Amino acid sequence: MAAPCLWHRPQHYAGFTGKTPKALDRVPCTVQRRSRAAVKGSRSPGWQVRPLRPRSPLRRSPGLQTWRHTLPSAACLPNPHTGNRGFDLLLCAAASPRRGKRLRKGIAALALATALLLPLAWPIAAVAQAKVDAWPTRGWERSSPEAQGMSSQELVNLVVFGISNGMDSLLVARHGRIVAEAYYAPFASGVRHRVNSVTKSVIGSLVAMALKDGLLKSLDQPVLDFFPEHHVAHLDERKKALTLQSLLDMRSGLDWSEPLQGAPPQSFLDMQRSPDWVRFILDRPMAARPGERFDYNSGNPHILSAILSKVTGRSALAYAKDRLFKPLGIEDVAWRHDPQGVSTGGAGLYLQPRDMARLGYLWLRGGAWDGQQLLPPQWVDKTRHATIGMGLGPDLHYANLFWSVSAKGVYMAVGYHRQLIVVMPALDLVAVFTGASRYSNALGVPSVPAYAFDAVLGPLMAAVKSDTALPEDPEASAALAGAVERVALEARTQESGSSPLASAISGKVYRLKPNDLRVSSFSLTFEGEGAAYDYAADGQRFGGPIGLDGLYRVGGRRPYGSSAAKGMWLDERTFQLEAQTLGNDDAAIAAATFDGKTVTLRIGALGGPKLELSGEAEE
Repeated sequence: MAAPCLWHRPQHYAGFTGKTPKALDRVPCTVQRRSRAAVKGSRSPGWQVRPLRPRSPLRRSPGLQTWRHTLPSAACLPNPHTGNRGFDLLLCAAASPRRGKRLRKGIAALALATALLLPLAWPIAAVAQAKVDAWPTRGWERSSPEAQGMSSQELVNLVVFGISNGMDSLLVARHGRIVAEAYYAPFASGVRHRVNSVTKSVIGSLVAMALKDGLLKSLDQPVLDFFPEHHVAHLDERKKALTLQSLLDMRSGLDWSEPLQGAPPQSFLDMQRSPDWVRFILDRPMAARPGERFDYNSGNPHILSAILSKVTGRSALAYAKDRLFKPLGIEDVAWRHDPQGVSTGGAGLYLQPRDMARLGYLWLRGGAWDGQQLLPPQWVDKTRHATIGMGLGPDLHYANLFWSVSAKGVYMAVGYHRQLIVVMPALDLVAVFTGASRYSNALGVPSVPAYAFDAVLGPLMAAVKSDTALPEDPEASAALAGAVERVALEARTQESGSSPLASAISGKVYRLKPNDLRVSSFSLTFEGEGAAYDYAADGQRFGGPIGLDGLYRVGGRRPYGSSAAKGMWLDERTFQLEAQTLGNDDAAIAAATFDGKTVTLRIGALGGPKLELSGEAEE
C-alpha cells in the first residue's frame, strides 16, 4: 500500500534529476510499507520512500520552488526537521478523489508554510515542546558542557574574562543542568549576593502572580486607587491616569532623575534619605503623560511593592517566600525594606547565584515549574518580546521590569555592576553573573564590572554548538576545571610589616565624632599573627578578622553578610584596612592614623568619594 508525498530530501532529488538541489526543493514520492519478510532481520524501517518518475510532464511552480504532480486522495509532507529519524512525523491531508484540484492547491500552500515558517519557529518550538526532565527544586544537576551540546573551551574564555571584569560569580545552565560554575575569591559558593536592580524583575514577577491569583483585577488599574489615604501632591489628570502597566514599563511620566549612564541617580538617593519612600514617589510632579516615554525610575517598582503589600496583606518578601521562592526551592533570601516596612522594589534583594538561576529557569520555561503554572504565559511572552525602546541603542528594549536584547532573542534581569540573569529561550540556556568592584582581583589589580552585554552574550552563544550531545573533550574539560580553580584563589598582595604602636592601640576603643556614616566607635586588635577590627553603627556592633599576610580573612559580621578583610601598616602610625561584605559590592579602604589619644580615619570606596572621621580613645 503506497501513500503519495512530497520529498524534502534534496540529496535524493539530485539522484534522479541530475540537477543541483536547492534548500526548498521537494520531489514527488510515495511512502510504501514494506513486507514483514523484507523487514525481518533488517535494520531498515518498515517503510520506504520512493521518488515518483512522472507519467506526465511535471510543471515547475516558480513561486513555490517545488514540483507538483497530480496526486490521489491523500498526500503527506514529511517533516524536514526530524533529523536522522527519517520521516517519522508526517503532515497529512486527506481528500476524496473528486477534490484532486483543491488538494493540489492545499498541498502547495502547506508546502510553502512548511518551508517558510518551520525553520523560523523550530528553535523556540523545540524548547517549548521538549520534555523537561530536570527541575532544580531540590538541587541542580551538573553536566559536562559537551553532554549538553556546548564547548568547554569557549566557556574557559568566559571564565577568564571574568577575572579582569569584576565578576564575583558565573553560572551557565543548559537543558536544566549546570555546565559551568565559577566563584571569584574572596566570594564563594553558598553566599548570598546583592542583586541590585534584578530586584525589579522579581517585583514584576510577583505582580504577575498577584494578577494570576486574582488579587489584582488588571494591569490597567489606576495606581492612585490603591492609596486613598494619601493626599497626593501635584495631582492632575496625568497622575490620575497612572496605571500598573506604566509602572512595569518604566513609562510612569513622573519627574525623576536616575539616568542609566553618566550622572548619579539623584532621585533614587533622595528617596532613600526620605522618611516615607512611597509618599516621596507619589508626590513627585508629572513630567509627561503615562505611557508617553521611557524613563528609568526605581520609584516605579517600589510603588508596585507597596501595592503588593496592600493586596496580599503582607510584604513582598513574605508573599514571594510563599508563592515564588518556596515552589522553586529558594530558601536563603534577604530583602531590605523602607522605613514603613515595604520591601524595597528597585533594589535590595539578596540571593545566591544558584537561586538566581532558578528564577531564570522559571522564566525560561514560560512561568511553569514542575507541573505548576506560576506566572501567566502571556505575561512572560510580552516580557520576551519587549518593544519599548530604552534610548540605549536599537537592540535594547524594556517590558515588565525586564531588559530585552531583541537582535539576539535574549531577555534579562539587570542590576547595577552587572548582576545579570540571562535567559536565552532559543538555546534553552540560562546564565547568571554577579559582580563587584575590587581593589585586587585574581591578577592582583583593581577591576570594576562595567563590560558591555555583548561581551558575555556573544561567548555564550558561541559556546552552544549543538542541540544534542557532543563528543567529550577531556583536554578542554581539564582547562575549564583549571580556570574555575584558578579564579577561586586570591592573588596575594603586600604582606603587612610591623609597628611598635600595635601593642599600644590594640583593643582600645576610639569614640568618633558624629558623621554621615553614623559610625560611633572603632577599634583594632592585634594578637600574635592575627588581627581584627570592630566598629559600632546605629547601635549595633560589626567587624571581623584581618589578614596580615596579603590574603583576606573571612568571618565576623557586617550589616548584610560576612566580612572579608586584610590590612597592613603603611608606616609606624598608619594602618590601612581593606574590607568588604561578601556579595555586597561595598569594598572600601580605611586608613587609620593614630596620634596619642586621637585617631583619624580616611575612608573611601574604589573610584568613589573619601570621608574623614576622627575621634579619641576611651579612658
